[in-house]
Amino acid sequence: MNGRTAAIAIVGSAILGGAAMYWLQVYAFYDRLPETSVLRVTTETGVQPLSLAEFQGIDATSSPLRYRACARLAEMTEVAHATPATNPDPLTAPGWFDCFDAEAIGTAIKRGDATAYLSEREIHRGVDRLIAVFPDGRAYAWQQLNGTLED
Repeated sequence: MNGRTAAIAIVGSAILGGAAMYWLQVYAFYDRLPETSVLRVTTETGVQPLSLAEFQGIDATSSPLRYRACARLAEMTEVAHATPATNPDPLTAPGWFDCFDAEAIGTAIKRGDATAYLSEREIHRGVDRLIAVFPDGRAYAWQQLNGTLED
């Protein structure tokens, strides 16, 4: 075996390994959620379900931070008494889940074009689910760390 064969084997293995790792991170662990999935919002009286249309969602068992959802609220009044979110920071979604644009949602929240609410606190240990709602009824949900796991 000469050095050329070894180099080809090493480079080929690296390319295959990199492609496999990319596919696993971007596609393999995500599951599409059924259209009957429920989004909730936290109010002064407790957690209330929202009436949704056009729901699309993804989640993964590999991390509680992989949840993303897009929907349209049937009734805007359902968020009238919702608890505002503190420090909403939409996390990016895989490129193939194109209804969720974290940058656009984050910018809209900062400009006041959308309002972020606490959907559910501690949906997983140390993780809250947040929902951003636009005046036209579009709603986007994600999960983010809430700071309770810090030292």
